[in-house]
Amino acid sequence: MTTQTSELQELDPKGLIRESYRIEGIDPSQCRSIFFDWALSMPVDTDTEAALSVLLDHYGAAHPDHPMTVVLRDGLAGGQQRPKRRGGWRSRPRDPAS
Repeated sequence: MTTQTSELQELDPKGLIRESYRIEGIDPSQCRSIFFDWALSMPVDTDTEAALSVLLDHYGAAHPDHPMTVVLRDGLAGGQQRPKRRGGWRSRPRDPAS
């Protein structure tokens, strides 16, 4: 699937994802750091799942074994899981006398 250049520039305005695919010998931890920077730079109202799908379709098809492809897939899979409540007042022990 070919993606328009303007759409890619909109989804990756700093070119972080694009450049990560051009770095020789990049490792998974560096890709995660780049991905984190990309995610933090996106506007709040961005549909990150759709953005990741487009980026993955464009870059991942040509580079299936690249560490950034793995990170993008993980990011896409992680967005599909619902966050679970891990604390709050109900999880704390209460004094029965109160």
